[in-house]
Amino acid sequence: MSGPLAGLRVLELAGIGPGPYAGQLLADLGAEVTVVHRPGRDAPSVDMRGKRSVIVDLRKPGAAEVVLKLAERCDVLIEGNRPGVAERLGVGPLAVHGRNPKLIYGRMTGWGQTGPWAGMAGHDINYLSLTGALLAMGYADRPPSPPLNLVGDYGGGSLFLVLGIMAALWRAQSTGKGEVVDAAIVDGVSSTMGMFYSLAAAGAWGPQREANWLDGGAPYYRCYRTKDAGFMAVGAIEPKFFETLLDKLGLDATAFGGQNDKAHWPTQHTALEETFLTRTRDEWAALFDNVDACTTPVLSYEEAPLHPHNAARGSHVKMGLFTHPHAAPRFAGETEWAPPITARKGADTEAVLSEAGLGAGEVESLRRDGVVPALPSAHHDV
Repeated sequence: MSGPLAGLRVLELAGIGPGPYAGQLLADLGAEVTVVHRPGRDAPSVDMRGKRSVIVDLRKPGAAEVVLKLAERCDVLIEGNRPGVAERLGVGPLAVHGRNPKLIYGRMTGWGQTGPWAGMAGHDINYLSLTGALLAMGYADRPPSPPLNLVGDYGGGSLFLVLGIMAALWRAQSTGKGEVVDAAIVDGVSSTMGMFYSLAAAGAWGPQREANWLDGGAPYYRCYRTKDAGFMAVGAIEPKFFETLLDKLGLDATAFGGQNDKAHWPTQHTALEETFLTRTRDEWAALFDNVDACTTPVLSYEEAPLHPHNAARGSHVKMGLFTHPHAAPRFAGETEWAPPITARKGADTEAVLSEAGLGAGEVESLRRDGVVPALPSAHHDV
C-alpha cells in the first residue's frame, strides 16, 4: 500500500462503529491494518477495505498469547471494549506494553475509561445526550432529533481517536515510549461544542431549539420543501449571500425585512416556504447552480455520487457490493484512487500468524484448541 502512513502497522481488535472506522482511516492513509476478529459470521463492511483479517477466539486459553505476539511487531493497537474487558482477556495495555513498550494503545469508548458511567452500556444517542449537542438539534415542538451517528461515533469518536494516536506517535518519536489514548465520544463531542459556549457567552446563542442562527431558527439557515417534495438547503449567513438569495427568489429585500431581525423571522419563514414550493428541487438547483447564495439541493446518499461536482472529484467508486466514498483527506499530486480490496473475515490468518513467527505446527495446534477457528463456511466477495 502507498500513502503517508505506509509502514505503520496497526492491530485492531474487532468491534463496531468508531473503532473500525478509525482503523479504516488509517488504512486509507497507507497503514497496514490487521483486524483480530471473533469467531462467527460478520456482514461485509466498507470499513474493512485495505485491511487484513485473522480470527482468534480470545475466550480460549492461549489466545491472548497469539494477540500479544501480533502486537510485538505493531506500532498501534485499537480496541473498543468496555473498560476492563481487554485486561480480563489478557490483552490490556500493561500486557501489550510488556511486549512492545513503544506501542500506542488506542482505547475507543463512549463514556471514557473513568467516571461513574465508564462501565455502562450506551450508544451514539446516549453519548450525545450528555454533551448538550442532542438537545440542540431538531424542531422546537418535538423531541430532539437523533442525528446519524456521524456526530458522536465518528465525529467525536473515530476522528479524535485517530488524532490522539497520531499525536502519541509523534511524541513517541522523541521519547521512545508508548502511550494509552483514552478516546471517549463524550469528550470528543464536548470538544466540538466549544463554539456554542463561546456564542452563549457573547449573548448570541440560547438553549432553546429553533431559536438560533445555526439550528433552523433563522430563515436563512434551514431546509425548505419544494414542489416535488424535495428539499433545498439554505445557508445564506453572510449579508451578501442573503441578498443574492432574495434576488434569485424574486423577493423584495425591503419588504422582506432585516436579516437578523427576529421579529420578522416568522413571516420570513413563511415567505421562503411558499416561494420554494413553487418549483421542483431540480429546478431550484439549476437556478442556484454556481451562484454564491449558499443554496443547494438536498440529495439522498444514492444521488450524492451522481452530482456533477462529486462526480468530477471522483468522490465515490463502485466496487463489488459497495459504493466506496473516496479516501479523505486528499494530498496534492496523488494519482487516481481506487478502493483497496475489502478483507474477508479470517482470510489472512495463516499469513499473518506466519509473519508473526508462528510455524505451521503451532498454527495447527491453535486450530485444534479452537484458538484460531477455521474460516466461516461462507465468504462474501466484496
